[in-house]
Amino acid sequence: MKIQLSDHFNYYRMFRFTLPTIVMMVFSSLYVIVDGLFVSNIVGSDALASINIIYPAIMVIGAFGFMLGMGGNAEVAKTLGEGRTKEARQYFTMIVLAIFLLGTFLTVISIIFIRPISYFLGASDRLIEYCVDYGRVILFGGILFMLQVSFQSFFITAERPTYAMAFSLAAGFTNMILDYVFIVVLHMGIVGAAWATTCGYAVGGVIPLFYFIAPNKSLLRFTKPAFDFKVLLHSAVNGSSEMVANLSSSLTTWLYNFQMMRLAGEDGVAAITVILYLIFVFNAIVMGFSFGISPVIGFHYGADNRAELQNLFRRCLRVTAAVSVTMVLLAQITAAPVTDIFCGDNENLREMTTYGMHIYSTAFLLCGFNIFGSSLFTALCNGKISAAISFTRTLVMEAGMLLLLPFLIGITGVWLAVPIAEAVTLVAVIYFIIRYRDRYGYY
Repeated sequence: MKIQLSDHFNYYRMFRFTLPTIVMMVFSSLYVIVDGLFVSNIVGSDALASINIIYPAIMVIGAFGFMLGMGGNAEVAKTLGEGRTKEARQYFTMIVLAIFLLGTFLTVISIIFIRPISYFLGASDRLIEYCVDYGRVILFGGILFMLQVSFQSFFITAERPTYAMAFSLAAGFTNMILDYVFIVVLHMGIVGAAWATTCGYAVGGVIPLFYFIAPNKSLLRFTKPAFDFKVLLHSAVNGSSEMVANLSSSLTTWLYNFQMMRLAGEDGVAAITVILYLIFVFNAIVMGFSFGISPVIGFHYGADNRAELQNLFRRCLRVTAAVSVTMVLLAQITAAPVTDIFCGDNENLREMTTYGMHIYSTAFLLCGFNIFGSSLFTALCNGKISAAISFTRTLVMEAGMLLLLPFLIGITGVWLAVPIAEAVTLVAVIYFIIRYRDRYGYY
């Protein structure tokens, strides 16, 4: 049974329609973790720490892909809901072209200045060569990463969510297989991990181009672009929350690295790297659901179908609550055995990581609602509110807590920063939902 954006969504349809995006997001997180497993167990903890040092740079580039991809996707879904299919395809083509041009520029600049960027992000003299070697290759894939994350959104709007999942799985398997080939068989070390990831980006970012270039029966395909600066600007503003979220992720990762290097040295950076890997998986579930349902909300908003918006809103809150409770329980149960896989014989690293995971994971009770709240307003083409939620959640609260708490209570302050930030942000999310309920009619 084909599910269309215009359908009435019960729990079964929501599950069917969002499952490919959830699987895609979780699998994307898993193959990042596989990178870490190969690097930590074969190359060493210093190499693992170096990957986390460079991570903010690739996320800065990816942030622009999320901005134009998610923001443009909402504009395209709204245009489709208004019955203007031709214009939607023209906007889609224009947005992808803009992503390509911007990504090329950012990729070239970042590769040229990789060494000063590495030092700025916190690399020590002990880690700098790992950072430069890994960074040159992984940043080469920056444009591919931008295209990959944008196509993941556009496949959903094209009513082809299983295609997004298929390309994500293909990219992940490519990465995992090449991790083994490059690191274990060819002994390429951390450079091999970077090339494996870049090849995965190529699968997810290049092959979909051919699908949208060729004639297809989906809602979207490439056509002669309509260079409408107003639509492009709206896409950028509407997707600014996703950009803020990713830029904030870069900033907070940098702050994590800074504080852990100051408090516990290279082992501290390795510990936060392991925790962030595990967090990726849990956050990916809620993000996958929110991103997957976002085009449906955008479509019914464009069609002015308030009854369906109310149905979607109620069901989404219930699903988010159920997933949040489940995630906390799983994190508490699996913290010790999972961290053992990464930490090997390093007892200090193992204890530090397990302790941090137990505290950090309490944020899962709240973060799902904040992620959904931001995604909701993006789908409703209100990028300002969506950005305000993301800004409050990460740049204001999380970064602020990371700057303050470790100086007051040491490493425990690092682990508590996110739970406190999520609690304050939830208050803001509830305020915005209540304030704008009459305008959008979601309850």
